[in-house]
Amino acid sequence: MSKVSLDKPVPDFTLPATGGKDINLAELRGKNVVIYFYPKDNTPGCTTEGQDFRDHINAFRRRKTVILGISRDSIKSHENFKAKFEFPFDLLSDSEEKVCKLFDVIQEKNMYGRKVLGIVRSTFLIDADGVLRRQWRKVAVKGHVEEVLEAIKDL
Repeated sequence: MSKVSLDKPVPDFTLPATGGKDINLAELRGKNVVIYFYPKDNTPGCTTEGQDFRDHINAFRRRKTVILGISRDSIKSHENFKAKFEFPFDLLSDSEEKVCKLFDVIQEKNMYGRKVLGIVRSTFLIDADGVLRRQWRKVAVKGHVEEVLEAIKDL
């Protein structure tokens, strides 16, 4: 599978999600979709990022935008993370890294002095026609959600 490119349609994919369902990207046509990739459930940066999306959910909904969080964690881990912080959006499990590779977010990182492959915090904005319109890579959490909201206004 090739990688995503700006101003090109995003290939369809299906992943297991919280709530015992599967999310299929093509079924979300007609709405904007924000996909944010994060390294791990229940870690400080990932928790703050999820809380920021949660706290701005009404602004996203007014702009007909669906939020999806993706990591390699299990559905069970996602269910606990979502419940603990009351996230009003689905978390998807990409344990096989297929969608992570599609969006090219698996990269070598330095963890406590050793090199590991992991998810680099990244966000992607897909318009209602399924076209990738914006991408943010190596995201700094503070102020990021507001930046995403501003980008949606331009669609």
